[in-house]
Amino acid sequence: MQHAEPSATRQLGTFASALRYEDLPAEVVARLKACVLDALGCCLYGVTLPWTRMLLDVVTADGGHPIARVLGTPLRIGVSQAVLVGATAGHGFEMDEIHAAAHLHCGSLALPAALAIADRQNGVDGRKLIAALAAGYEVGLRVGLAATGNLFMRGHHFQGACGPFVAAATAANLLELSPEAARHALGIAGSLGAGLMAAQEGAMSKRLHCGRAAQAGVMGADLAARGFTGIPNVLEASYGGFLSTLSGEPEFRHLTRGLSTDWEIRSVGFKPYATAASVQSVLFAIDGLMMEHSLAAHDIERVMIHCSTMAHRHCAWPYEPAGVTAAQMNMFFAAAMMIIDRNAMLDQFRDDRLTDPAALAMIERITIEADPKYDAGGDATRHYARVELTTKDGRSVKREVLERPGSPGNPLSPEQLARKFTTLAAAALPAGHIPKIIAAVDALECTDARALTDLATAPSAPCR
Repeated sequence: MQHAEPSATRQLGTFASALRYEDLPAEVVARLKACVLDALGCCLYGVTLPWTRMLLDVVTADGGHPIARVLGTPLRIGVSQAVLVGATAGHGFEMDEIHAAAHLHCGSLALPAALAIADRQNGVDGRKLIAALAAGYEVGLRVGLAATGNLFMRGHHFQGACGPFVAAATAANLLELSPEAARHALGIAGSLGAGLMAAQEGAMSKRLHCGRAAQAGVMGADLAARGFTGIPNVLEASYGGFLSTLSGEPEFRHLTRGLSTDWEIRSVGFKPYATAASVQSVLFAIDGLMMEHSLAAHDIERVMIHCSTMAHRHCAWPYEPAGVTAAQMNMFFAAAMMIIDRNAMLDQFRDDRLTDPAALAMIERITIEADPKYDAGGDATRHYARVELTTKDGRSVKREVLERPGSPGNPLSPEQLARKFTTLAAAALPAGHIPKIIAAVDALECTDARALTDLATAPSAPCR
């Protein structure tokens, strides 16, 4: 196991405390704006879903000071409650952006935290909002990178386990904590994360991991602002430290190498499909093959999929209808829906599609195997995939995808991101709000956070 710099947590706390808009390269600001738009769309769609509505019922029944707004609704609730609900919604339908090597969806953690705090502070100007989000992304992604895929293979959910660091760094920056207080915010948050990967096989609680992580991070910053102390070396401690305990074989160098110069947010990508990121290359390959060769579902005799060992462990368990979460995380089901519908978005994961006889029949034709060659690059190559379709007339066609769709190497265009946002936001907002939000995010450095939230609230949001 590598040895950590004894000051790693201190350095990240100082970074989170000190980061300002003027420190950010233009491309980082541009990527953050795209992340904000994507996260807003995910939160707005997510708040209409049954699991988020159940959570909202629970927190509103508890009462509290009506300070922070719930995106996509007319409601105000307590700040901690709003963070919990907003982040749960953001991770509520597997559409949130992803840093593949860090295994994290930072937008659904950082943005709900920042907007709730902005409501409590009666506004935060756009430049300060951007800096706070950048702090959250960079700190959280470095923790995820240092944890490596070992954390996942031990059964921990990165979003729940590492997510508190994202929200804590975001909140520490917005609250203007001192470097030492920001260090303690991380030290508190690092003790509070949790999430078990078995939830992916059908449990609604997978969505809640993100909400609890964001809530824990904001709590850590709020407590640190009052002098509450955390583990000062939470990341590098050899016994009972976050990385030594949850990862076992961490790569500590990722915590501070290139801090302030090598921006990890550049490696964040966006999802075109409503599935686990580990499935998306497979779907892209299927879509490309069927388009190129003018194939339809009735033409397909067999499907052979090769993926990384990690993707296989993550998503290739035998499919049994067990709810939306399981369907979105399952490679067999998602591949079958792509073959049948040529899409894997909102409609393909409706409750009535989870037992679709055509999908279940297609699954019987699909074989998935792990290919060790896709493990060679570790976390960086875990989304590589290869698909072979065999047709009923004997043809065999293959496609390999080494750049996941939506990743920096195979990016979605601004127009595609805007269409995705429009599709998601339309579930919760009047149509007239949507172009205004897109424009506000495009000019985020000139937009107060409250004005953005004004546009992202609505008279009502129907439960789906």
